[in-house]
Amino acid sequence: MTERPTLKTISKMTGLAIATVSRALHDAPDISTQTKERVRACAEQIGYQPNRAGVRLRTGRTHVVAMMLATEADITSHSSQLVAAVAAKMHDSGYFLNIAPSGPKEDTLRAVQQVVQSRAADAIILNRTEADDPRVAYLMERRFPFVTHGRTIWSDDHAWVDFDNRRFAEIGMQTLAKRGRKTILIIAPPPSQFYGQEIRDAIETTSTQLGLTPVVLNGATSESSVTQIESALQQTLDQTPQIDGVFCASVLGSVAAVDVIERRGRILGQDFDAFSKEASPLLRRFRRDFIVLHEDVAGAGADLARAVLGAIDAPDASPLQLLHVPKLEDVSPH
Repeated sequence: MTERPTLKTISKMTGLAIATVSRALHDAPDISTQTKERVRACAEQIGYQPNRAGVRLRTGRTHVVAMMLATEADITSHSSQLVAAVAAKMHDSGYFLNIAPSGPKEDTLRAVQQVVQSRAADAIILNRTEADDPRVAYLMERRFPFVTHGRTIWSDDHAWVDFDNRRFAEIGMQTLAKRGRKTILIIAPPPSQFYGQEIRDAIETTSTQLGLTPVVLNGATSESSVTQIESALQQTLDQTPQIDGVFCASVLGSVAAVDVIERRGRILGQDFDAFSKEASPLLRRFRRDFIVLHEDVAGAGADLARAVLGAIDAPDASPLQLLHVPKLEDVSPH
């Protein structure tokens, strides 16, 4: 019977020390790219797979990263792109990605506590963070490795990857103003979430500078259901029929807004304009006159993987903190 390939097998075949082989397979920063490629090619050739039970017994590590993910409907594939990008970046790291789903009414803190207390993973990736997110407070208190997709009030002290939603809002309002729009319907994210606060603050400041009148949708947010958004939109349009622009932080909210306004006999690109962001090219297939800013979710996923692996391998080092800043060139049409 052929023996299972081990780190020692790769060490003998490459002439490298076992420790070097191990660090290369874990994408350690002090190992050269050439050495990593050589080790990975050898591992693939002989079908090497780490013995996870043995590794955990020897090191106390599970070599698992848990990604806490909301299970709400995601018609834009935002979540799937994020997961795919994280998984792809971690593919050769020796770590496995486990998805820990949670519904909108579930206790998300409890889910994090279960992972930590059972040592089901070596680190956690958090999505949809709130400004004073209790999950972040819990993980920081226990010094458990983690990274957030989005910032918090403690961002100076932990790893995070974020999209500059403040700049997104500024670009959106400036773009609508250049097209002569004055009264802008704002379908904003929940104010409890950090990016929601960023967008709302930027809209207030930019509207004052440009002489715009923002009308924040009451009764629904960009993360509400289509039914809730449509109902709130009907009431808002009845009260403010002069709305000639739409700013929205989600594809779902943008489509709902345009649909409701068009049913009132108005034409997108002529009577009103709509500005949104998206990760997949969907909106301009729905209506060519949508104004869209691209968000690089795949890039964010790769950075999240890099950040969480860094938090595991170098817990005392400065945490990786990356802000993806959109540009005017990211807007289509431009």
